Amino acid sequence: MNGIRRIYCRAFQLCFRAALPLLPYREPKILDSMEELGRVLAEKGRDRALIVTDKGISGLGLVKQLTHALEKSGIAYTVYDETIPNPTIDNVEQARERYLENGCNAIIAFGGGSSIDCAKAAGARIAKPRQSVQKMRGLLKIRKKLPLLVAIPTTAGTGSETTLAAVITDAETHHKYPINDFSLIPRYAVLDYRVTTGLPKHITSTTGMDALTHAVEAYIGGSTTKHTRRMAEEAVRLIRAYLKRAYDDRTDTEAREQMLRAAYCAGIAFTQSYVGYVHGVAHSLGGRYGIPHGLANAVILPYFLERYGKSCEKRLGRLARACGMAPADADDHGAAQSFISWVWEMNRSMNIPERIDGIREEDIPQMAAHADKESNPLYPVPCLMDAKELAAMYKVIGGAETAYAKGNERSGQKWKSALS
Repeated sequence: MNGIRRIYCRAFQLCFRAALPLLPYREPKILDSMEELGRVLAEKGRDRALIVTDKGISGLGLVKQLTHALEKSGIAYTVYDETIPNPTIDNVEQARERYLENGCNAIIAFGGGSSIDCAKAAGARIAKPRQSVQKMRGLLKIRKKLPLLVAIPTTAGTGSETTLAAVITDAETHHKYPINDFSLIPRYAVLDYRVTTGLPKHITSTTGMDALTHAVEAYIGGSTTKHTRRMAEEAVRLIRAYLKRAYDDRTDTEAREQMLRAAYCAGIAFTQSYVGYVHGVAHSLGGRYGIPHGLANAVILPYFLERYGKSCEKRLGRLARACGMAPADADDHGAAQSFISWVWEMNRSMNIPERIDGIREEDIPQMAAHADKESNPLYPVPCLMDAKELAAMYKVIGGAETAYAKGNERSGQKWKSALS
């Protein structure tokens, strides 16, 4: 990145960090069960709810747990279950129409990050009917109160139940629109482990590593606070202790419950301290190829931690020591390397691939430009990179170099060759 742009990005991030204490961040109120949600809605006079979910969730019958709770409290409902992975503008508009047609006065997002993002954007379109999704892209473009929004995560990873962000895909251009506004933070989050116990292994693993990515990117960036560092550390400790357990045994209720807490803590951390290039690149891959966001983050994270090198070692080393991945007396370099090795090993132990196949070289310039535009100057990354440098990372992630070199150590010379 050239010097002038580098100065601009860091100045922007410095000003944003200084403004953090003044911004209206809030955390959703946590409810422990769907029965409690029914009582809350009844008390608030919200008598007709739109449930936003997907075919997979409804097909498994999980929505019945929610609808039974609503019926017991006298809450009418209508279900929109057409949300797809990487939800589209069409999904948002269809959900909005369903809300209006049925005279709803609350929105319940029930599912993973895709359903929650769709519900958020639908709420934004209800609040601002004359503003398109495309025009909501970016930071603070809504600034208006949404209908009462509740998030019930069925995966322990996205943290979307805590965040001010929604990511929507334009199906025509294959580009993702990150929307960031304080009004998108749900009023309530229902953390009920019962809805996560039936998750397939690959969803458990990739959403769990998604939560790890949120915590790590928030921690190593330049906008951390005492609170977000504490939340990130708690998230990583819980993921280290419980993700593999949840992956190995879907009926492990303690692991499921603790992973919901981990995802929540990671969501709080990155809502206030933001993410980094892992997300920028993952969003572009999801928009272009439909790659699930959690899978993309899981694969990409260790590559960027290695690429950041010394620029992230101090913070990553501190995180490794705080979470028991390195001895208390380990130096920053050694502790950071221990952390990166642990990420590689977690991916491998849960059958997450080492690279993303199918990245077409002709698509890379446009994807890199999108990642650059999304990430700079907003994301307070340890090491600034421009579109050209990001383009090189797509080649690495796509297989220019495997995750481990011979002897379980990456060859520095091969790494440099891949980036050249």
